[in-house]
Amino acid sequence: MRQLVVFTYTFIGILLFFGTLSAWAETYNIGDVQVEGNSRVETSTINAILRVKPGDSVSIEDIDQDIQAIFKLGRFKNVEADLSSKGGIQILTYRVEERPLVRQINFTGNKEIPLETLQSALTFKAPDIYDPVKVKDSLEAVRMRYQAAGYYAAEITSDVHVNDKLEAFVTFKIKEGEIIRIKKISFTGNTVFSDRKLRKVMETKEKWFLSWVFDSGTYNKEIAAFDRERIADQYFNEGYIDIKVSEPKVALSDDREFILLIYDIVEGDQYRTGRVDIQGDMIADKEEILSKVVLEEGDVFSRKKVRESVTAVNDYYADRGYAYVNVTPRTPTNRTNKTVGFLINVQKGVKVAIERIGIRGNTKTRDKVIRREITIAEGDTFNASALKESKRRIHNLGYFEEVSLATSKGSDPSLMNLDIDVKEQPSGAFSFGFGYSSVDNFILQGSLMQTNFLGLGLKSTFAAAIGGSSNTFRIALLDPYFLDTRFSVGFDLFKTEREYNAFTLDSTGGDLKFGFPLDFFDLRSFLVYRFEKKEISDVDDDASFYIREQAGTSTLSAVTASLTRDTLDYRLDPSKGSISTASVEYAGLGGTENFLKYRVNSRHYFPLFWGTVFSINGEIGYLQKTTDEQLPIDEKFFLGGLNSLRGFAVREVGPRDPVTCDFYGGTKEAFFNFDFIFPLIKDIGMKGVVFFDTGNAWEEEDYFSKMRYSVGAGIRWASPMGPLRIEWGFNLDPEEYESNSEIDFSIGRMF
Repeated sequence: MRQLVVFTYTFIGILLFFGTLSAWAETYNIGDVQVEGNSRVETSTINAILRVKPGDSVSIEDIDQDIQAIFKLGRFKNVEADLSSKGGIQILTYRVEERPLVRQINFTGNKEIPLETLQSALTFKAPDIYDPVKVKDSLEAVRMRYQAAGYYAAEITSDVHVNDKLEAFVTFKIKEGEIIRIKKISFTGNTVFSDRKLRKVMETKEKWFLSWVFDSGTYNKEIAAFDRERIADQYFNEGYIDIKVSEPKVALSDDREFILLIYDIVEGDQYRTGRVDIQGDMIADKEEILSKVVLEEGDVFSRKKVRESVTAVNDYYADRGYAYVNVTPRTPTNRTNKTVGFLINVQKGVKVAIERIGIRGNTKTRDKVIRREITIAEGDTFNASALKESKRRIHNLGYFEEVSLATSKGSDPSLMNLDIDVKEQPSGAFSFGFGYSSVDNFILQGSLMQTNFLGLGLKSTFAAAIGGSSNTFRIALLDPYFLDTRFSVGFDLFKTEREYNAFTLDSTGGDLKFGFPLDFFDLRSFLVYRFEKKEISDVDDDASFYIREQAGTSTLSAVTASLTRDTLDYRLDPSKGSISTASVEYAGLGGTENFLKYRVNSRHYFPLFWGTVFSINGEIGYLQKTTDEQLPIDEKFFLGGLNSLRGFAVREVGPRDPVTCDFYGGTKEAFFNFDFIFPLIKDIGMKGVVFFDTGNAWEEEDYFSKMRYSVGAGIRWASPMGPLRIEWGFNLDPEEYESNSEIDFSIGRMF
């Protein structure tokens, strides 16, 4: 009687699923091992990797491992094991089905890119064993070659023919399409604005050398229609209310490779503002409401200022409970006098209050975490500005990908419901970074951070930095609304071991934090008590005198008071607003270290054109003696690196002993970062940055007595692995012991 057992991965999966583990425990006495189905692969090659040999007593697991080993050769698309009995001998037969041999690779339809270029993109050659994954990868590689050349519309498919000799003929079929980019945008009839000024307001752009990166310079009829409105709007804002902008004339260049766009413009006459008045339902003195209007009689008429005025009047009413206010502008035109009047009619509607606030979409975050960021409560009078601020605050939590606020009618005309819809995003992060400096050598940094721990808005952190000369560990927890109050309470525990060029510093300690908001100017204050035990050891005999004096143990007991003002529009990727902090730390509450440390830091973001942002960051610090004792070296200011002066090595900007070459830190610091941030690839959120940094740290010298300078560029990307930052800085005035440039890198991962 013949036993037949066919082992496949599917069957094994079913066995595992149903828990029939007894089949794995059963053993078979193998009298012979055979291989069938192979023609190009030698039997000896297969036998060499098999674990099962004639005379062995084996289980299904042993046979399965052999099947996997055969698959790993990469030459077979199917492998089966057949167990049969003949003459009382158990025969194990491995039946294989070979993959075809790629005999030839062809391309059809390629005209603009040479065959050699396409062949060099392939991840397989002929002859080679056919692998559908490699064919797919090659297809994508060929597509990328076309995209790099500007053929974004290229269509590429693959076709495989296998003959009876098991030979595969692979053909890549290409439809290249055409690149249509705009070489020139010009205007006729424009005297008020230059061609350049008009092109600047358009979304359609001329081609440039990075058009293939930005996917710019292409013509789109729908976008061109909006561009006509943008051009006309420029004129409307300067009083040219009779402006006429034609549809663009589209023509091919003489070489038929580019598009030429021509707009015909009839500007007309300039108009000024006539009588300005407001009428209807007044909720305050007429003059007070008119003070919100930014357009005055005699001004050049501006449609932009009309919109701003209507919005300002609308917000004035909406902030006082009139959610349904209707502000209607009228602009009667006097073509004889070339004036446009500006009359505003207001119908205030009924005054409303908030009846109910509903929250939807939060699967992890507790309702109260969202509600405490809302600056308006149920029963309060409707306030439009409070709703905008609430949305900003909820978004800035960083827990939600999307935040939307909508209103609906309540149970009574004087009542309104507020519905908040959120879409949660990962609020935990695993991050790591690495770098190299002459101080720390190679450094590997990592952290686990959860900004919404347990869905309660708790901020927890576990961080570690391990390097050739330093190890740092930190655990932190902060409750921004302790016991559902407006007070923040948290703690940190840390341990640091760091080997510097001339000494080793070990420190262990922690801190307690207590914060509370101030109800003006978006301010929040913090009090932090820090205790730390330190030991400086392994001081080099030839170290500077100041460092040798620091040897031994010390304790720090200090309290820090700080004020922070945060008006950023979106904390994770700001484009406008600022965040500023001022702090004072006093050490001497029972410890052996005594000093006062002052720090002021402020970063501002200014939105510019085309999605670009200009950022200015500045910090000034001062470390003051309060006794005759030396200031602790680890509390002094050391600049250099990604977070202070790019283009300089970490902690290598500041006072330096000219004899021992040791950096011993400054008692004063000041540095400034100027960043111009611009979109690189909008679809994936990749941005570029060019920067200019300046600053220094000083001991005896005055502030700004000798500033250091660097410039550079980099890439910032919210990648699938998390926020990535690569920046290359160039030292503009390197000392003989400094490198001309430094590269800094960091990356994080969301979970």
